[in-house]
Amino acid sequence: MSTTAETGTTYEPATDALATVLAPGARPPRPSAWSASITFGWRAVLKIKHVPEQLFDVTAFPLMMTLMFTYLFGGALAGSPTEYLQYLLPGIMVTSVVMITMYTGLEVNKDIEKGVFDRFRTLPIWRPATMVGYLLGDVMRYTIASTVILLVGLVMGFRPSGGLVGAVLGILLLLGFSFAFSWVWTMFGLLLRSEKSVMGVSMMVLFPLTFLSNVYVQPETMPGWLQVFVNLNPITHLVAAVRSLMAGTPDGGALILVLVWSVVFIGAFGSITMRLYNRK
Repeated sequence: MSTTAETGTTYEPATDALATVLAPGARPPRPSAWSASITFGWRAVLKIKHVPEQLFDVTAFPLMMTLMFTYLFGGALAGSPTEYLQYLLPGIMVTSVVMITMYTGLEVNKDIEKGVFDRFRTLPIWRPATMVGYLLGDVMRYTIASTVILLVGLVMGFRPSGGLVGAVLGILLLLGFSFAFSWVWTMFGLLLRSEKSVMGVSMMVLFPLTFLSNVYVQPETMPGWLQVFVNLNPITHLVAAVRSLMAGTPDGGALILVLVWSVVFIGAFGSITMRLYNRK
């Protein structure tokens, strides 16, 4: 409502006129869950593009792990590095990829400290899209790490009996498990107060899981009390499943256990993550 200076009359704009000015076009539709997740996934990829040093952990680290353990333990455990590589490579691939899943939690914690999450929570989008986007972006990192290890292994003499199909299936299984396992770190990224805290807790969890497993040696060579933990370890089941696929002899029991663990991680830690996210 306004008043003209010359006549002193009051002018009230029509409702239709206001609607035309304030809303000249049709309101855009609400983005779908998939569209919103892909958008946030692309955001994670762009962050890597602008800070390419982030790829160091998915290139140099897997390369170092493969070379170091093959030539350090190969002669002592299998008689030659090449023989040991046939056993080690699927396990070291799992270890390298699972270790870098913790960076999901670090990125979540960084965005919280910067206040970015306050903006995300006000957007009219599917609530889990933010978290799913982080994980989708990190799947690219896992793929790069797996590919680097496989290529280096082939150069060093690794020959999967299952051929290319077996190797690809093994990597796909690893990527699916890593996506599910990353929900553990999104929870810690929301729960803990600092990036250092997330890093510390992640290493405390990851080191026992990856080293106390069947990655480097057969569990039968370990003490009986330790075999109990190793045989219950989800990383042990994952390594066994990936090895069997690459060898061309799929282990149905290990594959089922990996799928069960993946569902548990998404169901349990995904639910906790979203509850923390909604209350943060």
